[in-house]
Amino acid sequence: MSIPRSHKMPATPHASTSRSAASRKRAAAKTNAKAPDAVALLKGDHREVEKLFGQFEKAKDADRKKVLADRICLELRVHTQIEEEIFYPVSREFLDDEDIVDEAVVEHAAAKDLIAEIEAMQPGEDLYDAKMTVLQEQIEHHVEEEETEYFPKLKKTDMDMKAIGAQMKARKDELIGQLGGASQQ
Repeated sequence: MSIPRSHKMPATPHASTSRSAASRKRAAAKTNAKAPDAVALLKGDHREVEKLFGQFEKAKDADRKKVLADRICLELRVHTQIEEEIFYPVSREFLDDEDIVDEAVVEHAAAKDLIAEIEAMQPGEDLYDAKMTVLQEQIEHHVEEEETEYFPKLKKTDMDMKAIGAQMKARKDELIGQLGGASQQ
């Protein structure tokens, strides 16, 4: 049985930009009972990266530091991409607070700049550990704002967390396949 076009989730986040807000909200209203909740998916990513940063802080061996730094950077690249492609654009439709989304996007840009610098370096190079520490601090700040301000505001809206979570999980899996190595949660 075919689902009417107006009730299908867009195949890509770009497809949603040409649809009306009402149409997108109707599409987001369709849920998948087995889909991960969008906020739970993002919080799971946050916990994974926190764990990896903790391991990096304890690492003494340069090879271990490189493996952990690469993993952290990859996890963050995938996470920021699914937020920017799916979560942030959809959440803008449901929040009255554009500033909270704009700040998150700016924080991502700063983190991505630092990630690119770290990925081009090796442990033992000047400022390598300092850049990892600053990245950790930036991410901790970003996570705190998302989890104490952004997510609670969204939970009070009618945004369908399951439908958005399903889209995000599918995109995350796709990116992991393309970029390789990140854990699947």
